[in-house]
Amino acid sequence: MTQGKVSEYMKQGGRQVLALEVFERIADGLDMPDDPRMTLGLAPRSFRAPPQPGSSGWLADPELLGSLGRNPYATDGDGESVQRRTFHRLAAAGLLEAMLADLPCGDVPLTGVDAFAAALTGTADVAGTLPEHARTDLSTLRASVTSVKRAHQSCRYSTVIETLPGLLAAVQTACDVLTGDDRHQADALAAEANYVAASVLLKLDSEGLAWLAADRSMRAARRSEDPVAVAASARNLTRVLMKGGHFGAASTAAADFAARLDRDVGAHTPDSLSVYGALLLCGAVAAGRRNDRATAATMLDEAEGAARRLGGDHNYRWTAFGPTNVRLHRVNISGSLGDAGQAIAQARHVDLGCVPITERKAVLLIDTSRSLLQWGKHEKAYEVLRAAERLAPEEVSARPAVHRLPRDLHATSPPSAKRRVTEFATQIGVRL
Repeated sequence: MTQGKVSEYMKQGGRQVLALEVFERIADGLDMPDDPRMTLGLAPRSFRAPPQPGSSGWLADPELLGSLGRNPYATDGDGESVQRRTFHRLAAAGLLEAMLADLPCGDVPLTGVDAFAAALTGTADVAGTLPEHARTDLSTLRASVTSVKRAHQSCRYSTVIETLPGLLAAVQTACDVLTGDDRHQADALAAEANYVAASVLLKLDSEGLAWLAADRSMRAARRSEDPVAVAASARNLTRVLMKGGHFGAASTAAADFAARLDRDVGAHTPDSLSVYGALLLCGAVAAGRRNDRATAATMLDEAEGAARRLGGDHNYRWTAFGPTNVRLHRVNISGSLGDAGQAIAQARHVDLGCVPITERKAVLLIDTSRSLLQWGKHEKAYEVLRAAERLAPEEVSARPAVHRLPRDLHATSPPSAKRRVTEFATQIGVRL
């Protein structure tokens, strides 16, 4: 076999071995001992007589073992090869236990997206829950929330998925137990933790759970009696509305929450001004998806004014808001409006050195790659997408929405670029 074919067989989700002859060639090439050969349903090189009834053997079915001694090319009454029939029976008997060995049994804590579902509904234990004594310690919870938000902005989504469900359960315990001002602080932390949960679930295309997390974030924010926390949580409400295709409602909600924040805080602080501007950017994106150019332009201009008032690029309330972030959104919105050339022209003026957040940098590169593809610049689109993957591997490999980009590249690229796109898609686990 060629090295490429062997690699295809080894790769998870790649080429599957179905033919008995191929199994035999692989076993022979690896000089496989008799026991693993028989586990695969292959005859041993030195045939051993089947164990006598009552004795222990490698398989407890004398009929199956005995059939290995028959003529391998004999056929039964229906014309089916006895060897092939034996192979499939042996494979079923020998591999079923191996296939089921890694499945959870008993009270094993849930992980992955299922863990988010359990944590958000409180229906089962989840992995990574904080120790009992730490679940009501505000300093520990605050440090844990900060850590998971930092991981999210660094595009370390596997870390978020592993640790956040347990943290959600812990902060909910604090909200249930604490009272007075401590309860308000716990609610604010719950709002932030559920906000991150909604964000990462949206990236994973888990829309239903994202709705649930966004709603829990908003409820906790309101209980905290902090208008900035309420407005910050509202950003994810606009995103889940967009995910469902409700672009008009998303744009209106963003504008309403921004106006409410502007009214409630009176004199803006850096925190409130950053959340205000970030909400306007969410609304502008929703308007762009709706092809509402006028509303998108108005909200972008208002956000730019807020960025100027803020005086620079910062990360207050984890918004990454500032003049540069406004430019990043102009690139995104121009691309969604079909103005690929305009998007590229705007991207040229973005200084990535002024973007401290990895997630923001990666999204800019992905948006730029998408616009280059619209413009027919396949080679450049591929190069920029590769740059995004090198910068933030999980932003590219873990997001179903981003997977459409290499597929579109492969479908439209000339033969000179198609091979590289194919190799890249294989590398990040995208089926073309």
